[in-house]
Amino acid sequence: MKHHCSRIPYESTGYFSKIVTDYLAQTDSVRPFFARTPDRQGIKDAIISRKSFNTPRAELVKALEAQYAGVESSLLVQEQIQSLKSEKTFTVVTAHQPNIFTGPLYFIYKILHAIELADTLKKEMPDLHFVPVYYMGSEDADLDELGHINIDGHPLSWKTNQTGAVGRMKVDKELIKLMSTIEGQTGVLPFGKELSELFRSAYTEGRSIQDATLHLVNQLFGRFGLVVLIPDQPQLKQCFASVIKKELWEGFSHKIVSRTITELEKNYKVQAGGREINLFYLIDNQRERIEKNEEHFTVPALGLQFTQDQILEELAQHPERFSPNVILRGAFQETILPNIAFIGGGGELAYWLELKDVFAAIEVPYPVLLLRNSFLILTEEQEKKIHQLGLDLVRIFQKTDRLFNDMVKIRTDKQIVLTEEVQKLQALYLQIETMAAEIDQTLSPHVQALQTNALKRIHELEKKMLRAEKRKFETEQRQLTQIKDQLFPKDSLQERVDNISGWYARYGTDWIDMLKQQSLSMTSAFTVLTIDR
Repeated sequence: MKHHCSRIPYESTGYFSKIVTDYLAQTDSVRPFFARTPDRQGIKDAIISRKSFNTPRAELVKALEAQYAGVESSLLVQEQIQSLKSEKTFTVVTAHQPNIFTGPLYFIYKILHAIELADTLKKEMPDLHFVPVYYMGSEDADLDELGHINIDGHPLSWKTNQTGAVGRMKVDKELIKLMSTIEGQTGVLPFGKELSELFRSAYTEGRSIQDATLHLVNQLFGRFGLVVLIPDQPQLKQCFASVIKKELWEGFSHKIVSRTITELEKNYKVQAGGREINLFYLIDNQRERIEKNEEHFTVPALGLQFTQDQILEELAQHPERFSPNVILRGAFQETILPNIAFIGGGGELAYWLELKDVFAAIEVPYPVLLLRNSFLILTEEQEKKIHQLGLDLVRIFQKTDRLFNDMVKIRTDKQIVLTEEVQKLQALYLQIETMAAEIDQTLSPHVQALQTNALKRIHELEKKMLRAEKRKFETEQRQLTQIKDQLFPKDSLQERVDNISGWYARYGTDWIDMLKQQSLSMTSAFTVLTIDR
């Protein structure tokens, strides 16, 4: 698939938070909040740390074998699973909820990043083995976030009455209808039929969403050796039981994170604060908060109450009913996987930076954190339009209003910027202030006030002149708005809105191969990909 690409620093896009850009720059203000640098030395340090931790490899492999029992997996995936028994095998993990039909494009990008990093590390350290893992956050209960997609600007939502953990929900008739709607949009495209077959083979009526996601992701990425892990399994939760007990008894994570947040807030906006007990009670189709009073543990939303002995018995008999929230989910992940690197988006990295001391408290190795790859994909025709408007692939990230204002100022043959006149006005008022002060020092503030008012009026006039001139460039404004809406839907990054469907239906697996080819492993940059004719 012919294409060319450009790399842009993340901070140049304007779409990433200060804590993320500071992490990429390794500034002093963020250094206390992570354990290992996001580079090759950090990876080597993580491997040393991981070797001293007793990862439950046997239980992990058994859980994966059971999970893949009904899945048509490749020989490579089966070999990857078995390799996890070896102390020389480590994982590279990315995590995400089971969004229907893979959700936004960055779901695809972060998985390909994990695959590319694992491949790179295998080449650099041939005496070790590295397995890319997609860790499915199937216990999340936010259907509003996970139950919709956007295909070529057309939003689609799953209208279901099911509640609770989305991964445990079932494919129902409404989801089948949604697939028909997708077929209506993509069926006429070159690979539209292939896309429909992918979706229909994964989303069969009655199958859980987590199993459907497993089948779909396996079909898309199994050829690269990606292993999918659904952690919502009793034998895996049992491996985390000691931490669950510690959280129930001590509420340790909230105390630790609160201290970290206090330090983080000196420089950054904080993502996740957590709760006094960072666990949910998960049963059937319900996932509700666990609370603690002096003598009992309660689940108010379900009307449940446990004594201390009863909650211990419940944990022993049904560990799968205890679901970590965002504060403890990472610790669970790193307990059950021999992991050395975690690949996440900006929001994920921000809350992981709150958690280093939580890991230390339970003596679980803290992984190297890597910002996931980001892409903006455009056609050759769209790139040509950008250049015709006098823009480039860096400036196109700026807000539409700013771009249009700059465009008008450059293209107009009228003077609409009064910089020189303002400077003359300031010099005049300085002269007047000097003259007035010689008569009476108390007149200086009055002259300064007059200057402030005059400058305000001049700036207002400048804005009116710009507005009047902008009306002469309606064609350029329409062209700019159109290209921005196409590439930055809802004034957001394409990868946060668009779904795989339109791209796959047009280009098939070549599109995924192109993304893998341009995926970075440990270098951080925003990639702009242009698909050539």
